[in-house]
Amino acid sequence: MDLGLRGQTVLITGASKGIGLACAWGFAAEGCTLHLAARSADKLAEARAAIVARHGVAVHVHPLDLSLESAVEALDAAAGAVDILVNNAGDVPAGRLDALDRDAWQRGFDLKVFGYISLARRAWARMQSRGAGVILNNIGNSGENYDAGYIAGSTANAGLMAFTRALGGISLDRGVRVLGVNPGPVATERMEKLMRRRAHDNFGDESRWQELFARYPAGRAARAEEVADLILFLTSPRAGFISGTIVTIDGGIAARGSIIRNGTA
Repeated sequence: MDLGLRGQTVLITGASKGIGLACAWGFAAEGCTLHLAARSADKLAEARAAIVARHGVAVHVHPLDLSLESAVEALDAAAGAVDILVNNAGDVPAGRLDALDRDAWQRGFDLKVFGYISLARRAWARMQSRGAGVILNNIGNSGENYDAGYIAGSTANAGLMAFTRALGGISLDRGVRVLGVNPGPVATERMEKLMRRRAHDNFGDESRWQELFARYPAGRAARAEEVADLILFLTSPRAGFISGTIVTIDGGIAARGSIIRNGTA
């Protein structure tokens, strides 16, 4: 299927690995120009070289810590007027309320909540002025599937869901679409870190993290490419009347009424 994305300029944060990197490969295959942002300069350079070698598209990399407002401002200035923004950078810590101090909450929110909002605010100003553009927030299903063992993440994600729906509800009047994706567990380095913390909390042994998959649909996590495929479709013209909504991709976890029970999985 031709998604009609060729020639679009796409900015992806958290693009050096996981879902962000899978999105970069997907948009490159569609013929898009890429701006990739993440903290790791080395991983971004490696991704750029591989993508250019295979697809021959223009790839610009921006090694920045987007928990800093100055870095968000610098990224917006460097990328300029993009057609699509994929907010994906996030590292909200796992743990129950008594395991997380204020600094842990602040660090997680600075990158994901305020990072998303700050970059979206700048993209929104540019997009509405020209009457076109898409902002896609990759959020996470803990915002609808509340989890005491990931309480900071549930809180952050619920806030971003509200932000996405509020802005996306009026954005199409300006020619802009704002929408979100709520992945469940995805097979990434970050997921392993979160699952190890959950195994420590549940079993007292982080090495038992793979046992937690027993309750997951199909006994596995999603692949990053499965989430990226959804993001590509939603940001394409083929989804041109979708705005102000969030699509869950979790194998049915939320529909089961949660696999989380009292902070355990």
